[in-house]
Amino acid sequence: MRSATMTVTTTPTAAATTTSGSPAAAPLPLPAPYGSCPYDPPPGYTQAAAGAAVSRAELPDGAPCWLVTGHQEVRAVLADARFSADARTPGFPFLSPGQRQLATAQPSFIRMDDPEHARLRRMVAKDFLTRRVQELRPAVEEVVEAAVEAMTADGRRSADLVADFALPVPSLVICLMLGVPYEDHALFQSLSRTLLDNTTDPGRASGAHRELMGYLAGLAERKRRDPGDDILSRLAVRPDLTPRETASLGFMLLITGHESTTNMAALSVLALLRHPEQAARLRAEPALIPGAVEELLRYLTIIHLGLGRAATEDVTVGGAPIRAGDGVICMLSTANRQPELFGPPATTAEGAAACPAELDVTRDAARRHVAFGHGPHQCLGHTLARVELQIMLEAVLRKLPGLCLAVPEDRLVFQRDTIVYGLRELPVIW
Repeated sequence: MRSATMTVTTTPTAAATTTSGSPAAAPLPLPAPYGSCPYDPPPGYTQAAAGAAVSRAELPDGAPCWLVTGHQEVRAVLADARFSADARTPGFPFLSPGQRQLATAQPSFIRMDDPEHARLRRMVAKDFLTRRVQELRPAVEEVVEAAVEAMTADGRRSADLVADFALPVPSLVICLMLGVPYEDHALFQSLSRTLLDNTTDPGRASGAHRELMGYLAGLAERKRRDPGDDILSRLAVRPDLTPRETASLGFMLLITGHESTTNMAALSVLALLRHPEQAARLRAEPALIPGAVEELLRYLTIIHLGLGRAATEDVTVGGAPIRAGDGVICMLSTANRQPELFGPPATTAEGAAACPAELDVTRDAARRHVAFGHGPHQCLGHTLARVELQIMLEAVLRKLPGLCLAVPEDRLVFQRDTIVYGLRELPVIW
């Protein structure tokens, strides 16, 4: 297994060679183009990972940065306070002008470093603790059952699994938790898609952010006057939060609370449709579903474009000399397919060795994935997402045993220019 040394660098190291002394490869232009398989990371990232755990890359504006592809190295960077998550830090890497404008002009708490990040995160962390999420399980089950019933009402035997199931379930759950009226879902879903699209220009990104922040600020003010039993109400009445901080916390929880789970749910169903023998195994043994969710999170890793950081000190990672002011992109997708961690001896139902690029719902090592990130900025809602995915997949497998694609697979449209990878729609029949 590769070593991820994390020591302060005090002497210059030549950038023209690798740590083994061989000539360094040319920097990989980012973002790397997708290959023929839409379920795999772009081949450029996979090839970079095969060569070194840390390598040179080039951002769309021509600026250099580092690409961290090894599992141990990704964890090391994300856990190290010398790598800033604050997008205003010099050298922070961006893949589009729109994302630069949004992240630097209107930073949310996930784009802050401690202690400010920790202060704001603590205010909502208790609502996402394992105990609290488990208390919510019956409510999530009711939402999921209602969504399946609505999708199959009046003898319907076809649906768009994104619009009719994968999107409304997590949207309604996070609305219930936050205290956001679900009848406003069309507004926040549309605005969040604009904000997560890397092709959005700076003007449109700022406009969408302003509109959603204004909506949440108004809602928080109403809750301050008449609070309920929800997260936004509890934030609105806190004397140590400004109205903008309240709206910003609600903003991030609302967007991240439905977009990631929506895309994971749809892609997970598609992955099981492509592996019917594994879907059959889960139908026969529902107790395997929690482990299968971990494997799907590992296999799909929907943050395909990685997580950005900027070094604030000279640091050596995996033998690479990263300087203060260098941008770093941590590739969760390649980290989650590292052969030393996720390869054999895991086996499929047929007994063949399951390589990391294959789906194996019984893979024991899957729980070591970094699909939710790592360190102090690990996804706040990871427990909620796991519970939602477990319940959603169990319901689909149980209630729609004849589920299959309604169109040829090559007609499916994937969201490749967004921060969160996914499907635009998933037409199915049963």
